Amino acid sequence: MTVQRRLAPRPLPLHLMSAMTVWLSSRAALPVLMSDWVRSKPASDPPTAPQLTEKLATIAREIAALLADVAPDEFAVALDRELRGRADVFLRGLEAYRRHPYERVLVEPPVVWREGTTRLLDYAPGGVPVLVVPSLINRAYILDLSAERSLLRHLARRGLRPLLVDWGEPGAVERGFTLTDYIAGRLDAAFAAAAAHVDAPLGVLGYCMGGLLALALAQRRRREVTSLALLATPWDFHAEQIEQARVLGNFAAVADASFGVLGELPVDVIQALFLSLDPLLALRKFTRFASLDPNSAEAREFVALEDWLNDGIPLALPAARESLAQWYGANDPVRGVWRVAGTAIEPARFDKPALVVVPARDRIVPPASAIALAAVLPRVSRLDPPLGHIGMIVGRHAAQAVWDPLAAWLVEHRWTARVRKPKS
Repeated sequence: MTVQRRLAPRPLPLHLMSAMTVWLSSRAALPVLMSDWVRSKPASDPPTAPQLTEKLATIAREIAALLADVAPDEFAVALDRELRGRADVFLRGLEAYRRHPYERVLVEPPVVWREGTTRLLDYAPGGVPVLVVPSLINRAYILDLSAERSLLRHLARRGLRPLLVDWGEPGAVERGFTLTDYIAGRLDAAFAAAAAHVDAPLGVLGYCMGGLLALALAQRRRREVTSLALLATPWDFHAEQIEQARVLGNFAAVADASFGVLGELPVDVIQALFLSLDPLLALRKFTRFASLDPNSAEAREFVALEDWLNDGIPLALPAARESLAQWYGANDPVRGVWRVAGTAIEPARFDKPALVVVPARDRIVPPASAIALAAVLPRVSRLDPPLGHIGMIVGRHAAQAVWDPLAAWLVEHRWTARVRKPKS
């Protein structure tokens, strides 16, 4: 049987470049470490160059002490052997992923509404209805990754009726969408369709970028929304890593000039922006994957998640321009000047129950950014699971730390009164 190779972890050239930078810089540093300047320094005398932190100075002292009893040529040979070995392991991990036989096989819930490339999926025939809003730049099935790792199917088993907004890839119409088009247009229509479908008020649940869209929707539909749950949702984009945020903000002008003819920000460009948060993540991941039994549950879970990560979708260029420049660059949300359809989005105006989930190990949405949102919602509860941005959704401890308390909160804050119909 021929196994279909996956194309790559995306963007593969940047992953390989990051790994090569580590290996080549290690080799390039050898002459400096071998120099008389380093070897002559006593262990108690750290280098005084201002660019060296104390940690780097300590490492330099330790290496110098080791080199004192090793012939330079012998050490160089050992270093080359070690670097080649690490490169081989990394490449074996990449190839093992590309050849792995895993395929995502799940029965898709019924589609109850669609408009353009957007669909609404109904995950249960009954229960407390909640509209689920994912990010625009990733496939929605991260919330339904596999039979064992599905937040939405778990919620359905706990008495809820998740109605998932599946954005799909931008088509000819969506490539012209601004954030207002997505929220006041497409998402507003999905909410109306969901409410009509279940004939009941709705809770709203948003994840990551989808949380910002959900917040804006909830403010617009405040009288109809029963509760609002926001998972790893940024608000103060300058709370941490402000320089990175400003770099992303400045990229808006570059994106406009470079991809205007496409009308969208390509997947590999988006992936490259995420890669900048942790350039060596792929090196660590695939080096570890090389040691796993490919038939193990851990290997299958790795491949399932990696497939989703590499199955991204482009972002409509007007929406990309706004989110990069206004959110990351200008920090408009926390300053109270982010507007949708001409109205400022002000969390303080949403006076229904709200839950803000802040994963403590989140490197994509820094905890301080999400905590800033919890601070301005009037009727807020907060959950701080010791998990990461994606781990809170599909990790092994996600059910206990996030899914169960989230389900309990949504059920507790349901509104059982049905929509009143006019008397005939």
